Amino acid sequence: MRELVGVILAGGRGTRMEPFSRRYPKPILPVCNRPLMDYHLEAMYQGGIREVFVVIGHLGYEIARTIGTSPQAGMKINYVEQSQTLGIAHALGQLQSYVKHPFMLFLGDIFFRTNGLLAMIERFRRQDSGSVLVVKEDLPEAIQKNFAVLLDASGNGLVRRVIEKPRYVQNRLKGCGLYLFDLPIFDAVRRTPRTAMRDEYEITDAIQILIDDGEPVTVAAVVDEDINLTTPFDLHSCNMAELAELGVDNLIHEDAVVHPEVALSNCIVGPRARITGTGRMKRCVVFAETKVDLQGGTLRNYVMTPDTAVDCSQRIVS
Repeated sequence: MRELVGVILAGGRGTRMEPFSRRYPKPILPVCNRPLMDYHLEAMYQGGIREVFVVIGHLGYEIARTIGTSPQAGMKINYVEQSQTLGIAHALGQLQSYVKHPFMLFLGDIFFRTNGLLAMIERFRRQDSGSVLVVKEDLPEAIQKNFAVLLDASGNGLVRRVIEKPRYVQNRLKGCGLYLFDLPIFDAVRRTPRTAMRDEYEITDAIQILIDDGEPVTVAAVVDEDINLTTPFDLHSCNMAELAELGVDNLIHEDAVVHPEVALSNCIVGPRARITGTGRMKRCVVFAETKVDLQGGTLRNYVMTPDTAVDCSQRIVS
């Protein structure tokens, strides 16, 4: 049985996440008081992975400082810097000289709630090469923002085509940004052309090269929830969804201070945050080290950091 390692692509700039992305790279944005990337590492650890390679770029030192090199017992994190951001395939190509085993790949700006990755891993081991793509049935508008997965007629879950951000959706199967790859993916990446549409090297083009080469590319439906953290609205929605999943009214870090005359409802308050004054806060996310002085009234649907506060009541259209 061949060893699996992990890969997390965490080098993007995240311009649509501004103003938060000026200080926080997306992979360490908090989801219920945990860095987003912590969820990825936990899933990998539960799947038996003990070594992970993280591609960093924008504010990469903040990721390394927050996560460290051994976040869980027996797990080792290696950081590899990407000097240019030219697409997912380009980022993956930075790892060719480092990764010597089949690997599980997470995109570092997507929150996943899985129903267990062991079935995906077992499928990958049975086919003994190629790749496994995590898919989910979703609405056409969600597929248009990600990529479509078309299966062949065999009924064995074999992929015949992947289409990046399709204008016309042919089915309801969406690629989710979570993969298992064998080493031939690096050969496919080297042969991946730069796209005219986004002037980047797309991972879907590399996957299609694998398919055309005859490598087995199959699917696994192991994700119940996937949220792309693209805008502040997405960050707020993700926190609210996970808070509901936890089944608690509020999540207040033990190192936070909330004045007794402040009423909270569906709020997440990070470590060393201080909320003073009087009033109400509903469906708000308060980052670590943030000071909030309420002057009466009610704050709703805000994400608040030490530097700024964003009203997420209205969806931000990208």
